[in-house]
Amino acid sequence: MSLLKRLFGNAEPDPKLKLVPLYNQIVAEARKPHWYIEGQVPDHIDGRFDMVAAILSLVLLRLEEDPSRAQDMVHLTEVFVDDMDGQLREVGIGDMIVGKHIGKIMSAVGGRLGAFREAMADHSKLDEAISRNIYRGQNVDAAGLAHVHQGLLATERALGSQLPDMIVEGSAKW
Repeated sequence: MSLLKRLFGNAEPDPKLKLVPLYNQIVAEARKPHWYIEGQVPDHIDGRFDMVAAILSLVLLRLEEDPSRAQDMVHLTEVFVDDMDGQLREVGIGDMIVGKHIGKIMSAVGGRLGAFREAMADHSKLDEAISRNIYRGQNVDAAGLAHVHQGLLATERALGSQLPDMIVEGSAKW
């Protein structure tokens, strides 16, 4: 039977596909205009990436609270990588260096995950994490920073009030 599976593929769907609705929800949240208008996040490729990475980090932090969700976290990250791979190719990055860019992207997400893990454990560190990881050290006025600060805290609270099953299914309201 394994020869047939190797020749004709596995009839089971790719398990990461069940995380696509959640990933779409993350991207939809990160693209909401208020981040870029009231929050003054730069509305360009890097700024949009920074918001997707921030929201993705909050979702991963919520899911890591439930050790049984480790595989879902892996699959969600794979969906993110697939999207970033496609985005890089769309802007003209060639096959030869896509992997290098994906490595940099994953390093950036890992850094943001660590920064937001620390900031969500101690909210006094959130402004610094936002300044470094969303505004990339650029000056922003207090109102913009406060908007993103409050928005990320609201997202964290909303995710915390949802069951992990609903989050993973992409049906949670947050």
